[in-house]
Amino acid sequence: MRRPVALRLLAGLAATAVGAAVCVALTTPQASAAVGSATGFATRNGGTTGGTGGQTVRATTGTQIHAALCGRASSSTPIIIQVEGTINHGNTTKVSGSSCNTAADVIELKQISNVTILGVGNGAVFDQLGIHIREASNIIIQNVTVRNVKKSGSPLSNGGDAIGMEANVRNVWVDHVTLEASGGEAEGFDGLFDMKNNTQYVTLSYSILRNSGRGGLIGSSETDLTNDFITFHHNLYENLDSRAPLLRGGTAHIYNNHYVNIRESGINSRAGARAKVDNNYFRNSKDVLGTFYTNQAGYWQVSGNIFDNVTWSSRSSDNNPAGPNPTSNTSVSIPYSFSLDSASCVPNLVSQLAGANKGIRFSNGSCASTAPTPTSTSPTPAPTTPTPGPTTSPGGTNLSLGADSDGSSKASGTSYGDVRDGNMNTAWSPSGTTGQISIKWGSATTVSRINIREAAGSVGNIRSWRVLNHDTGAVLGSGSTAGVVTFPATSLRKITFDITSSSGTPRVAEFETYAG
Repeated sequence: MRRPVALRLLAGLAATAVGAAVCVALTTPQASAAVGSATGFATRNGGTTGGTGGQTVRATTGTQIHAALCGRASSSTPIIIQVEGTINHGNTTKVSGSSCNTAADVIELKQISNVTILGVGNGAVFDQLGIHIREASNIIIQNVTVRNVKKSGSPLSNGGDAIGMEANVRNVWVDHVTLEASGGEAEGFDGLFDMKNNTQYVTLSYSILRNSGRGGLIGSSETDLTNDFITFHHNLYENLDSRAPLLRGGTAHIYNNHYVNIRESGINSRAGARAKVDNNYFRNSKDVLGTFYTNQAGYWQVSGNIFDNVTWSSRSSDNNPAGPNPTSNTSVSIPYSFSLDSASCVPNLVSQLAGANKGIRFSNGSCASTAPTPTSTSPTPAPTTPTPGPTTSPGGTNLSLGADSDGSSKASGTSYGDVRDGNMNTAWSPSGTTGQISIKWGSATTVSRINIREAAGSVGNIRSWRVLNHDTGAVLGSGSTAGVVTFPATSLRKITFDITSSSGTPRVAEFETYAG
């Protein structure tokens, strides 16, 4: 018989936090603490199971997340924390207890173990608030977005890292997350996914890292060489300057990832690091593999990768790119089983699978995916899959006129502004066959319909696409033919049309947006 859902106050809380820390406790433990099972190096050293077997608690604030940790019988009592809503500085306070060590300006997973944080329902967004893992083990983070975490400016959190691990961390699986910033160090941001000071047995899978100066690192300096055994697979690295990732020592397995617009350097293996780099797709990028900015060499074993419009710098004493024809200079043994998708299908596969709040799916190892797995005990509307409409404009005011625009890349002779000038004779094209074009406003604007009008002579070139709420990363729609796309009215500051495949060069003459 199904047990009822009950409300209770979590024990062990400080009196000042009790009023803000009421959570929904699901009294029937889930069979699993996460969707799917850990992969890669996170399966070693005893495996990574997170809060499997523990109580399930629903949280909608950072304070409630901390309260759930502090209300456990011990710091190792398994717990599954289902998170929904926006977690920020305004709703995250320090909570005290014998089983926790929290702080007010970060989600603190410190000196604890056996925890799952799972985004559910309409999504979990950690806005300007990082997740810090320190002296912890057996942690799962799945289906969440972490965005715009700053190390300078205001507000500050987690040293500017979206997710950071340090000081004797073991067995962490981060899966189906979206980690993003809005610039580089000059704008106040640091790394999206950093590991330091003896962090081992970590897997990052089916995730998006984008719009940042730095993707992430293993090792904080050339002397921090105790970090080891890290797997990166089926991730999208997009619009990054460098560190995708930066490896200082240790062993990394990097396979089936899609790299787009890496501007300075990608996989930077140095200080004795050894990387096995299999069946990745690198596109429109520079120096995607090698040893950079140091004379302390790193090593790589390469197989099955595709280098599409990749440029390589010249070699020097502190710059050793692996290209233009990368070959292996070491051999790396991988102690776990894995299936490689062909590199040629990686862009489409990663576009479908990677990131938060899209329905959790995994590759079957043959360039196809499993069915989506819901992440809520109550129904949640799925992204709209619209029926393609006409290429003529729908009625109403085109909100793109007078707005701003940007994108992932632009071909010679085209401009981002060409999609909002009301002129069908001008058009934007990406520098390759895929890319993103966005319309953005200075304040929140409600949009429920767009119209993608392809330029004459290129109608039908766009074969698959997604419409994204760029503010949150949520997918508003997807399809295979450009035209009118309708979705539930959404308030946003930036909307993105993401072209994931095409039969020729895409040419978007107009990206029209409408409130109704």
